Amino acid sequence: MTVESRNYSLLTDLYQLTMAQGYWACGKLEEEACFHAFFRTNPFEGGFAIACGMDHVLDVIENYRFTDDDIAYLASLDAPGGGPLFDPAFLDYLHEMELSVDIDAVREGTVVFPNDPLLRVTGPVLQCQLLETALLNCVNFETLIATKAARVCLAAETPVAEFGLRRAQGEDGGLRASRAAIVGGCASTSNVLAGKLFDIPVSGTHAHSWVMSFDSELEAFRAYAKIMPHNCVLLVDTYDITQGIENAITVGLEMKQRGEKLAAIRIDSGDLSWRAKQAREALDAAGLTETGIVLSNDLDEYTIKSIKDSGAQITSWGVGTKLTTAYDQPALGGVYKLAAKRSGKDEPWEPCIKVSGQASKLTTPGVLDVRRYFHTNGTIAGDMVFDVNHGVESELIIDPADEIRQKDLSGLAYTTLLEPIVRDGCSVVDDSYGNAMAARARCIEQLDLLDESQKRMLNPHSYPVGLEYGLFHRRHDLVSKMLGITA
Repeated sequence: MTVESRNYSLLTDLYQLTMAQGYWACGKLEEEACFHAFFRTNPFEGGFAIACGMDHVLDVIENYRFTDDDIAYLASLDAPGGGPLFDPAFLDYLHEMELSVDIDAVREGTVVFPNDPLLRVTGPVLQCQLLETALLNCVNFETLIATKAARVCLAAETPVAEFGLRRAQGEDGGLRASRAAIVGGCASTSNVLAGKLFDIPVSGTHAHSWVMSFDSELEAFRAYAKIMPHNCVLLVDTYDITQGIENAITVGLEMKQRGEKLAAIRIDSGDLSWRAKQAREALDAAGLTETGIVLSNDLDEYTIKSIKDSGAQITSWGVGTKLTTAYDQPALGGVYKLAAKRSGKDEPWEPCIKVSGQASKLTTPGVLDVRRYFHTNGTIAGDMVFDVNHGVESELIIDPADEIRQKDLSGLAYTTLLEPIVRDGCSVVDDSYGNAMAARARCIEQLDLLDESQKRMLNPHSYPVGLEYGLFHRRHDLVSKMLGITA
């Protein structure tokens, strides 16, 4: 479900529109292109990423049009050298344009790696170009947050609630982050609007202000337990944590006598590990063994792991700022690169390659897909990037950045990752495609396919992603030709 019915045509960088006018003026309306969206390094110095944002991609396509107001705005723009920036005839073309692109995508919740194409966009070069910024905006941020959530949830092992809305990068950033956090494995969000729009679980209890609004902490706890007997988690650190725990125990015992249950206490400050152990000991001594302990306060995967390693028994976690803002890495760095072109819809594809001064920015030519291979025990063995128009010459993959790193995947079962989601500008998936809870389940299943060494927080083992043997050599030959290198 979309946040609102929104027209995405102007959610772009200006140079996409100036290039589009250039394609129009040069008579390239029939020319077609193939672009791929991918990232070059795993976020957070980790061993994987979680694909997310593909439901948002569909929103962009389904709500893409140049309205009268859009055209009027573009017509009002002046060129730096004087006169209107855009030709009125070009604007007329935009006003009448209907998307006819095809898009193939990795399913949300899928574990992905550097150089795996997450999206393949083919169609008129002008349209592919116009979509670049919006599509990257969808996939980059949401893949980043889903990945952070997965790392946090792996460390926690018990349920994690996302509640970073108040610290999020604006309204839309908060909404999309909440959904992505669920895709990455969080059990719930505090964001009620996200719960409604995306049909995801919401959770929450009370803040310090609730306690402060009463004459005493005990009075506040009793009042909350009376009003919310089936959702009673008491925040115990408003004044003195030790006394707060004792007051919570008093209320918990009173609830128990009424046939009710104090679900948990929450600690939001201080030495969380030490306080959690103190609380567990006190709760158990009072006979409240079923009352859980929730921790919050600027948590991330590293602090959670440290707390767990100390032996503290935590029922669940509340993670906000460092998850919702991807605190330690604010951008994924995904790119959208032209890989093939053709003069018309029925013409053969011609590979394209970008050769720059940095070897890491050398692109891969062709109309690409990914084969994912599996060991006999079900874990994933390696990803092969191949050109669908050339097929697979050999099941030997070669690291595009280091040809010494090779792996033979012969004989292993495989599946392909890219699936059609848009054909001729229209969605070809059903309404269940964007289900965040289904994507969350997929993410959990996918993480189980990784070796434990690839899920380590520090210095994870590198998962093999390589170019198909024939593609690697065609790429090499194309680079040599572009640079004028002869054998």
